[in-house]
Amino acid sequence: MTLAAVDEALVALLEEAGRRVEAAWESVREDAVSAEEVAALVASLGAAVAARVPPADPAATTPPRSPLSRRLLDMLRRAFLALVEERLPTVDPAALLGAMHGFEALSAELEPAWNERFTDRLSGPDGLELVVEVAHDLRSPLTSILFLAETLQRGRSGPVTPLQERQLGLIYSAAFGLSSVASDVIELARGGDRLIDLEPVPFSITDIIESVRDIVLPIAEEKGLEVRVVAPAHPARLGHPVALSRVLLNLTTNALKFTDQGYVEVGSVERGTALEFAVRDTGRGIPAASLAMLFEPFRRRQKDRDYAFSGSGLGLSICRKLVEAMGGELQVETGPSGTRFFFALDLAEVESGGMLGA
Repeated sequence: MTLAAVDEALVALLEEAGRRVEAAWESVREDAVSAEEVAALVASLGAAVAARVPPADPAATTPPRSPLSRRLLDMLRRAFLALVEERLPTVDPAALLGAMHGFEALSAELEPAWNERFTDRLSGPDGLELVVEVAHDLRSPLTSILFLAETLQRGRSGPVTPLQERQLGLIYSAAFGLSSVASDVIELARGGDRLIDLEPVPFSITDIIESVRDIVLPIAEEKGLEVRVVAPAHPARLGHPVALSRVLLNLTTNALKFTDQGYVEVGSVERGTALEFAVRDTGRGIPAASLAMLFEPFRRRQKDRDYAFSGSGLGLSICRKLVEAMGGELQVETGPSGTRFFFALDLAEVESGGMLGA
């Protein structure tokens, strides 16, 4: 199958995405000999993706299996998705799904023979790097799932029924959670020194809390739970919104996981000069035996349904690091009627003219 055999609009998007990747070749300079090498490999990758769009060409060739090929394919996928978002709703949904299948099929073919060297590498000096590579590989297809689910849910590819909208919300929430786990692995492997941006920026606490609610709402509705939100009287603040959003989202997702009836509440209230953030649930509480190791990463659960974000405990460990990096301390209160995670931050109040009191 040649490029001409695939949908012309799809071919045009792949070629334009390829040009964008070629223009950014400096980002892979350490793996590439020249811009010409990058251009040739990007063209080969684009053709290989097109050849794997169903019905795939059984005689399609595979580009070189190398770290450079994998990095460029990931860049090509991202550039392609950016172009699709710019061109919606003119992109045919069937062609888009076919292209994503082509990307995933080629990505799988470019993977090294893990079964032959996985154990040796994992126990060797580059074992940590292998874990990071695996996390990166997980995050790449999850980005595609998130993009497609959001696109479909918003009706950009055509109308959806209320049931389909709910199901797409669940798909998005699940993929978002998996992507967060992959990010946790990468950040812990790097020592956690890039968990937050260096400079605080103005943001709205209300916007963050409402965004968290919107993401987890499909999960709550599936379990018949209520999601309550509490916003401060003065929500415009100066701080680190990405880190704060991640903490609240992780804590809220975990609360929903261990709550079978009642509600989960996420919010913030003013406590003197500070803001107290909290996520509270009406779940069964955390067993006393689990509290001592609650914030430790890579712990092993003793049995199913033990309280943890995962068997590794990465989520709470990352939350604690993020809160500490923002100048707070993550604390927990728990009992038979529920659990409350909370922390206080000194976030300067701002207004349109700048930071108050400056």
